Amino acid sequence: MSSIYDYSVTDGQGNEVSLADFKGKVIMIVNTATGCGFTPHYEPIEKMYEDMHDKGLEILDIPCNQFGGQAPGSDADIHEFCTLHYNTTFPQMKKSDVNGENELPLYTYLKSQKGFEGFGKGKAAIAMKMMCAAKDLKYASKPDIKWNFTKFVIDREGNVVARFEPTVDMEEVRKFVEKLVG
Repeated sequence: MSSIYDYSVTDGQGNEVSLADFKGKVIMIVNTATGCGFTPHYEPIEKMYEDMHDKGLEILDIPCNQFGGQAPGSDADIHEFCTLHYNTTFPQMKKSDVNGENELPLYTYLKSQKGFEGFGKGKAAIAMKMMCAAKDLKYASKPDIKWNFTKFVIDREGNVVARFEPTVDMEEVRKFVEKLVG
């Protein structure tokens, strides 16, 4: 497959969602977890969705339990948590793997388009570097998703134009997306 629009995902109710339905829109795809230190990212993500959805922003939330078992509940449990605690209204997909032999084909494609470029600076970045290095000294050379709340941004033409690690300040993510949405 050669385009983001060739992929589909399954929503939390079991319906197939084709990314072709989002042609001409800016898309942010994020792997999430309800019990993570980055879980508060839900709040600025929801604010972005509220502020920019009518201008052409779509957000796909793909819960994932591969990082510290931090999304242990069912799809219904995760949805309830997000709507209760963060009033999320953006589409939430079925809990899925983003790395490994059972990873979503969409994530294979996303990682092939935007590999890992580092965690940046600051305390969270240092902590993530240490944690990843403890598991795999060569982690930085691999495109795998390193943790929850990694965000991929796709422009209106279907190009994967950015990958933001969870350590990136959400205001920086918002400014980037705002430029694309226009």
